[in-house]
Amino acid sequence: MTRNYLDFETPLQEIECVLQKCKDLEEKTGVDTKKVCEDLQNALNSKISEIHNGLSTWGKIELSRHPDRPYTLHYIEELTGGNFIELHGDRKGKEDKAMVCALGIVDGQSFMIIGQQKGVNTQMRRERNFGMGSPEGYRKAFKNMKLAEKFNIPIVCLIDTPGAYPGVEAEKFGQGEAIARNIYEMMNITVPIQIIVIGEGASGGALGIGIGDRFMMMQYTWYSVISPESCSSILWRSWEHKEKAADALKLIPEDLLNQKIIDEIIEEPLGGAHRDPKKATDALKETILKNYKTLSKISVEELLKNRRKKYLDIGIFSES
Repeated sequence: MTRNYLDFETPLQEIECVLQKCKDLEEKTGVDTKKVCEDLQNALNSKISEIHNGLSTWGKIELSRHPDRPYTLHYIEELTGGNFIELHGDRKGKEDKAMVCALGIVDGQSFMIIGQQKGVNTQMRRERNFGMGSPEGYRKAFKNMKLAEKFNIPIVCLIDTPGAYPGVEAEKFGQGEAIARNIYEMMNITVPIQIIVIGEGASGGALGIGIGDRFMMMQYTWYSVISPESCSSILWRSWEHKEKAADALKLIPEDLLNQKIIDEIIEEPLGGAHRDPKKATDALKETILKNYKTLSKISVEELLKNRRKKYLDIGIFSES
């Protein structure tokens, strides 16, 4: 497998190259290289830990955008073992490929899984509009949330978007209204909703499928009203201060957990989800099933009451 490396990951490339040659040598010649391979693997793991223990906020944001990172469709496929049906269209306009909706079975339990899909290569990214949803995408998501509600199927939303599509056509067909309606309606959906940020979680693009009973973030993700680049361009008229903006925005999971905006951080494999997608999927699956087990025992009235309180309690304000 060809692996992509971020700038701060380049020290790993040489070790992995030698490790692969070591494994290939044993396979081709039968020479016992097990001990050498083990030593190289230990050295690799040690280097990964060293790099990630010193990661800046910006470094973590770069990891959330890693080109090898698993996307929504990968998780849907792996969580359900391929036992899912993708649902298309919003019954009003057109199909938005940036928003994926799937009815699937995870360990015998049906789930409606909704999320943004960026695409895994240049052509697919263009088709998926880089995970930036349009009004049709948010209406498709809402349509399928109501379908799930009708049949008492719990909902899981996987957030991974740089933001809602900001084009003229999107505004023309009601981007703001579609997102606002989803926020309002998700407060009243009568089935359990879990929200998980699996990559980027930016602005209204994330909020449009971001209201639920449990809000989780994977370890190397971010969630904010604005991206660091956009924040930098507004404050300093340049992207050059994006790292400073990232620190100030407090947008990584640890910051948001401290602020009680999210409920849980899902630990990723050593080095990030892209280095071991199966282990990342297993952690995601365990979290989803654990939370569903808890939420399914709560009455609808209490579920909605707790959901509304959860969001009303965010922030500090006073009344005069």
